[in-house]
Amino acid sequence: MAVPRKKVTRSRRGHRRAHQRLKPVNAVACPHCGSYRRPHHVCGSCGHYRGRDFVDDTPSARD
Repeated sequence: MAVPRKKVTRSRRGHRRAHQRLKPVNAVACPHCGSYRRPHHVCGSCGHYRGRDFVDDTPSARD
């Protein structure tokens, strides 16, 4: 791989970098509120994960 830059063609460089693409996000619907979230993560809109409330949205919790 350590050759002068012009000696590696654009095609060969592209074939080498083909696996470096970004993978699409696998979003799933939250069973509590229906908005989309990442798998195995707390829902950003309601704060639920696996039937438990991890983010408390009550006004007394914000103080």
